[in-house]
Parts: sequence; C-alpha cells; structure tokens
Amino acid sequence: MSKLSRSLPDGAVRQKGGTVVSREEILKLRDVADLLKVGEKTVYSMAQAGELPAFKVRGQWRFSRKDIDAWIEQQKHTTQDLGEDGQK
Repeated sequence: MSKLSRSLPDGAVRQKGGTVVSREEILKLRDVADLLKVGEKTVYSMAQAGELPAFKVRGQWRFSRKDIDAWIEQQKHTTQDLGEDGQK
C-alpha cells in the first residue's frame, strides 16, 4: 500500500489527477436480489413502491450498499418488535 493511499479517509480512493472521491458501493438490482435471497422481480417491485432505498440511473435501478445495509438493520428491529402473528 502506498503512502498516499494510507492517508485517504476510509472508503475513499484517489483518481488519476489526484482527486479523492468516495468509494461507496453501488449495487445493481440483481446484486440486491442475491443479497436479500429474493427474486429480481421482488426487488424491482419493492423499489418501485418505495419500500427499498433506491434511485434510477437512465431508467435502471441502483442501490447504495450503505442504504441497503441500514434498511436490513431496520427490518430486523421492526420484525423483532412484532409477535409471531405479526401484531405488537
């Protein structure tokens, strides 16, 4: 690892020309489907309905790994708050 790399903030990378940018991971729909162990159609419909944090790039859904991880944690807490029959 070079001396320059070690001085960068966590999750940042130095581009050609010396510009430092964030290296936040952006996922495609199929990546999120694999991560959540559900079908691509499920992820698509959840993104369309606003149930998953997502954004579009030229009509294609994209997902921030950080946002998906936070959403997963939120879902864990929401599920734990409910009883077996789905009621509080």
